Amino acid sequence: MSTVRFLYSTAPDENTAKAIADSLVSEKLAACVNIFAPMLSVYAWNDQIERSTETPFIVKTTEQAAPAACARIIDEHPYETPCVASLPIDESGSSPAFLQWIAANCASGVVNDS
Repeated sequence: MSTVRFLYSTAPDENTAKAIADSLVSEKLAACVNIFAPMLSVYAWNDQIERSTETPFIVKTTEQAAPAACARIIDEHPYETPCVASLPIDESGSSPAFLQWIAANCASGVVNDS
């Protein structure tokens, strides 16, 4: 089975998050993308403290598809430096059927050992 990864990211608004999610799922770079309610982000940018509303999202993908998914997020993202962080999923504490579903729905989800 493929190793599953979640990519955490944020978008400036829900429409941007939806557009990125549509690309990822339609290209089979992700099995699913969860888009959350807007949140307040406080961060340092150009030596200033900034506050902005962002829409966080989590991309459910495989280790093999994660680099291409990350590249797609960065390519479609309007930010100069978008947040994309890859988080490994502990298979021992996860639902095997859920992990298999993710692997089956990502283009790079099935590893050929030959």
